[in-house]
Amino acid sequence: MAEHNKVAYTAADGNDYPAHEQTYEGFIKLVKYGTGSVIVIVALMALFLT
Repeated sequence: MAEHNKVAYTAADGNDYPAHEQTYEGFIKLVKYGTGSVIVIVALMALFLT
């Protein structure tokens, strides 16, 4: 049988936490500007397509 020990990700070799934070910040920016863009598009559609 295989052993099912918990993996300690915080202590694992090769974790690149600064790269993780940079990727997360990029994702947050993408979501923020993407949401803003959709709101602007919907508002413009409401103005010009009615």
